[in-house]
Amino acid sequence: MDEVGERIRARRLGRGWSVRYAASRAGVSHATWSRIERGLQTADNRITLGGIAAALECSPGDLVGAPVPAADREVLAAVAGAQAVRQALIDVDLTEPSDGMAPPIGLLARTADLAESLLQGCDYAGVTRVLPGLLRDLHVETAGPDANRALALLCTVASTASSVLRVLELPADAWLAAERCREAADACGDPVLRGYAAYTRASAATVAGSWQRGLTLAERAAGELRGHLARPGAAAVLGCLHLVCALASQGGKRLDESRAWSAEAAELARRTGETTTLGLYFGPTNVGLWRISIEGEDGDPGHALEIARQVRPAALPIGLRQVYYYADTARALAALRKDREAIRLLLTAERIAPQHVHRSAEVFQTVQELLERSRRQAGGGELRGLSARMQVA
Repeated sequence: MDEVGERIRARRLGRGWSVRYAASRAGVSHATWSRIERGLQTADNRITLGGIAAALECSPGDLVGAPVPAADREVLAAVAGAQAVRQALIDVDLTEPSDGMAPPIGLLARTADLAESLLQGCDYAGVTRVLPGLLRDLHVETAGPDANRALALLCTVASTASSVLRVLELPADAWLAAERCREAADACGDPVLRGYAAYTRASAATVAGSWQRGLTLAERAAGELRGHLARPGAAAVLGCLHLVCALASQGGKRLDESRAWSAEAAELARRTGETTTLGLYFGPTNVGLWRISIEGEDGDPGHALEIARQVRPAALPIGLRQVYYYADTARALAALRKDREAIRLLLTAERIAPQHVHRSAEVFQTVQELLERSRRQAGGGELRGLSARMQVA
């Protein structure tokens, strides 16, 4: 048995937990947990180790005997906080009565704005701390005199929850949050909120790899919303539905269809300009960011780079969208073997949003690819520092 396995076993036994129960908390199989405890399998994968540490209510450093970077501690706090968000989402069932008292609706609205700001700033630990109480308080208010406003807020807050759960790679929880978003939108009867909820559901479906389901949801909602474009915010929501259709088509290996959806979104963005509707920030800049991601993933990385040179990420005053620009452009640069530039952009992304970068599977893959070439190309020192912070072997 190695030292890490011994520490894991000691902490588990100290809580009186079985291997099966502890493993279920961490989201790993009990066989994997048992092998790690016995030293037959290493826990060197940072996500696996982070899940075990969160289950045991300690830090990875407590298990490996090494300090953990502050950004990674925040990521682990966010993963641990996701459990409380999940429980709140299960509780806020609109078909069931709610109990208790809630703060005034105005205060809840300000707290909802705070949760969205934390998400856009990539403070995932912060947003998972705010969401559970906010969701429950809004559930209470849906039975009060400001029921419609509470339902609209519950719709947007559930969407915020779905977004952070997607980033934390918890697709089933993200889908549950998206369903709560839909239920609140349906109760409001607002066609724009219904379109927004469909966007949230389609995004949750695509992150789980259900590309056709995501496309069906978004395409159907886009058709329904076209009859309500005179309503405030409808055009921006429609544009976002086009973008998620583009993403779903790309995931389904239909690149020509994906580009057609992106072109429709771009045409709509030329008419709307930059918007802030429902925190979606639809507009020419955001369309450009989606196109960079799609081309960099399955299309033409050279074309992705051409698009990136025309996009000004600073036009969006939010870290979440900016970090996607730098990370996705770096991925395209790495594919073209422009490693110096790729490393520079990855370091920029890390400065903007370390929690996001250290959690991102796409960034991890890019850094790993660059690291494999680092002996033959320049940029080794900075790259090795980034790879150490991300625990890329």
